[in-house]
Amino acid sequence: MPLKIAVLASHTGTNLRALHAAQRPDAFTVDLVVSNNGSSGALEYAREHGIPHAHLSGRTHPDADALDQAMLAALRRHDIDLIVTAGYMKKVGPAALAAYDGRVLNVHPALLPRHGGQGMYGLNVHRAVLEAGDTVSGASVHLVTAEYDEGPVIARQEVPVLPADTPESLAERVLAAEHILLPAVVHDVATRGVFLSDFRDS
Repeated sequence: MPLKIAVLASHTGTNLRALHAAQRPDAFTVDLVVSNNGSSGALEYAREHGIPHAHLSGRTHPDADALDQAMLAALRRHDIDLIVTAGYMKKVGPAALAAYDGRVLNVHPALLPRHGGQGMYGLNVHRAVLEAGDTVSGASVHLVTAEYDEGPVIARQEVPVLPADTPESLAERVLAAEHILLPAVVHDVATRGVFLSDFRDS
């Protein structure tokens, strides 16, 4: 049986598309897409490809606890094994995070632990990399914990920083690395005995 994946995304969902393109019935399948943005490209992609989907946000559930429980109910309804947050601009609620402890991955557009934490998303990350004078950036996949970008890192993919880079040009190359790294990590979790719990104390 394939590992059933839920992808949480807020915007265009390019990592969702990469995961969906890489899915295999003997490895993993994308079985649910959740977005906090009712007009997101991620939800549009899910509708176009017949993937079960849900808009869950402060608009649909003004109470934070109710939103958390709605997320957990959706995950359970679709028998989700693994959650992937990819460009998801909200924290996973405490009930859902506890129920899926050690089974929530995030992809981050930098080499954690550098350039992580609250506010480090989108072009903010790449500006920080350039301002720091880093010669290498990249993408990281890590376990999600209650704090932003603080969970154990599972894998990294380096991307060189070029002398003429702008935040936009660096972002484009790092995103391409994310599209390779994230499906590879999920595939390893699904097929090669890579247990996420092994990374807790690493």
